[in-house]
Amino acid sequence: MTVQETSIPASARPNVRRLGVGGGTALCAGAVLGPGVLTLPSLAAAAAGPASILAWAVLLAMCVPVAASFAALGVRFPDGGGVATFVHRAIGPRAAAVVGWWFYGAVPLGVVAAAWIGGTYVADAAGWGEAGAAAVGGLVLAGSLVSNAFGLRMSGRVQLMLGGLLAAVLLCAVLAAAPHITAAHFTPFLPGGWTSVGSAASVLFFAFAGWEAASHLSGEFADPGRDLPRVTRNALAVITVLYLGLAVATIGALGPAAAGTDTPLTALLAQSVGAAARPVAAAAALFLTFGAVNSYLAGASRLGAALGRDGAAPRWLARGGEPGEVPRRSLAVLGAAAVLVAVAAGFGGADLHLLMEATATCLAAVTLAGLAAALVLLPRRTPLWCGVAAGSVLTAVVLAFSGRLLLIPALLALASTGFLTLRRVRAAGRRRVSA
Repeated sequence: MTVQETSIPASARPNVRRLGVGGGTALCAGAVLGPGVLTLPSLAAAAAGPASILAWAVLLAMCVPVAASFAALGVRFPDGGGVATFVHRAIGPRAAAVVGWWFYGAVPLGVVAAAWIGGTYVADAAGWGEAGAAAVGGLVLAGSLVSNAFGLRMSGRVQLMLGGLLAAVLLCAVLAAAPHITAAHFTPFLPGGWTSVGSAASVLFFAFAGWEAASHLSGEFADPGRDLPRVTRNALAVITVLYLGLAVATIGALGPAAAGTDTPLTALLAQSVGAAARPVAAAAALFLTFGAVNSYLAGASRLGAALGRDGAAPRWLARGGEPGEVPRRSLAVLGAAAVLVAVAAGFGGADLHLLMEATATCLAAVTLAGLAAALVLLPRRTPLWCGVAAGSVLTAVVLAFSGRLLLIPALLALASTGFLTLRRVRAAGRRRVSA
């Protein structure tokens, strides 16, 4: 992917970008918070029991060097390309293209999983069963595809509101469950052994991707060097409080039942407000998942158009990628892939756990590539560089627990490399013919 070179110092940039620390914190935290957290506590509990709290804690610790390194790179290279920009600078365009394919390939998996989560909460409130959950999820996905096809994208203010709604729902669930937490629910603490913690972490990564959003926002601050580190610290604090509180509340209040529910937030809220928790949680989940799916498809469709424009994907994908236009060809590819994933899941080819873990595997690969770029671009032997090195090792370990799902980023990397190689061979052939 091509990279826009940015060499103007922060003090010399036109003073038209006015994103403040408060708004930046909300956007950065909102990029990490997502609909996955509506069901991930139960999936983690099923994988590791009470020890799933360790998986949450490990990933939160890993977030510190990840967020700090992306913020530092955003200060040094303020550009909207984010991780792809860093990988391009550090490793080269072919590696940046692979990162783009990883993210583009993760989106069909992620949007089906997100839509499924919303459908599950609505079906739980209405008593519709699995078929009802699938129908509602299909409507969420179809509605998002149609709205994007007509260019009806949600505004940043609406997305910010949805992120605030999710944070409020999580906080209410934690507070509602706090009086019901008992020590007995934390024993036995490690029923599945230490490897179960790694298995829980591999699926939980779905809820921890998004820190690269700070680097995408870097060019929007009047003074990135001053504001971006503060935004990152604030967002880390918000995420830590919400996620650790949710992990402890899920295990402490629900106990073994945490692993058996598809709607853990409903179960937590129901302990204080009773049956009224179901429609409230269902409405919140429906809005949140639609907003997330709509946002994922909007961003990924433009990524596909950019890949086509830069020669990292078929050129016909680039149509509609210009500002003010709708990249319908790229959106159609994403929609077709999402429909195939949904149909396969409907016929028993995948469950929600598998879809979320597959998405998390691709996103972890993107994060690892960004950390590798940080090791090249940041000053060596500094505390931040050492933290990035430790974060890289930890991310690689979490990624290794994905097991056979590593085939997905491997195949996407192979497809990207094969496409670029074929494109180069064809270009060389045309040059020989013209000569």
